[in-house]
Amino acid sequence: MLKEIGSVFSFLTIIPATNSNLETIAKHMYIFPIVGILIGLIIGSFALGISLFLDPLIVALLVVAGLAIITGIHHTDGLADFADGLMTKGSKEKKLKAMKDVSTGTAGIVSIVLYVVGLILALSLMDGYQLFTAILLSEILAKFAMVLQAALGNSAVTGSNSPFVQIMKDKKRLFLASAITLIPVIVLGGTVGAIAFAAIITITIFIVAISTKSFGGITGDVLGATNELARLSSIIVFASI
Repeated sequence: MLKEIGSVFSFLTIIPATNSNLETIAKHMYIFPIVGILIGLIIGSFALGISLFLDPLIVALLVVAGLAIITGIHHTDGLADFADGLMTKGSKEKKLKAMKDVSTGTAGIVSIVLYVVGLILALSLMDGYQLFTAILLSEILAKFAMVLQAALGNSAVTGSNSPFVQIMKDKKRLFLASAITLIPVIVLGGTVGAIAFAAIITITIFIVAISTKSFGGITGDVLGATNELARLSSIIVFASI
C-alpha cells in the first residue's frame, strides 16, 4: 500500500515516483484523502511554525505559495480552464474546445485571481492550531471532493479522467474514501468539520450538475477545479465559524 500511496502522492504533487502509471493511480483513487493528509500535514506544519513569528497576511501568502509549489499548480490550471469553458457561449463541443485551449482566457484569469485572493484572505483570519487544522482538513476534503465527483459523474469525453470515473463507480471504494475523510474531519474539526464536509458534498454535486449540462460530463479540468473550489470553500468555513 505504501507504494500505491507514493504513486498517488506523485500524481497529485510535483514529487516524482518510480513505476507509477495512470491505471494504478485510478485504481487507488479512493486513497486521495490520505495524500490530502500528507499534503495538509506538510503545509499545515509550515503554516503553524511561521505563524508564531510573522503577520497573518504574510503567513497566508506563504501558505498559498507553498501549496502552489508542492502541487505544481496542476489543479489551479484546471480551475482556469473550467472557467473558460463555462463562460464560452455555444455548444458543448465549443465549450470543451475552449477548455482544451492552451491559452488562458479572461474568465480563467479572473477565476484564478479571485481564488488566490479569497484563499489568502480566509487563511489570514486564522493562526496557530486553528490554521493548522483548517489547512489539514481542507486538503483532505479537497481530495475527497474529486473522489466523490468521479463516483457521481460521467466522462464528457474519453481521456485521462475516464479510468477514474469508471473505477470509482465501485461503491466500496467510495465508502473507504468517505471513512478515510470523515474520521479526521470529525475528530479534529467537530461540528465545524461536519459543516465543511456537508458543504463540500453540496458543492461537488453542483459542479457535477453544471458540468454535465455544459460539457456533457466531467473532465480532468473539472476534477482539478473541484479540488481548488473545495479547498477554498473548506478554508472559508473554518475561518468563518
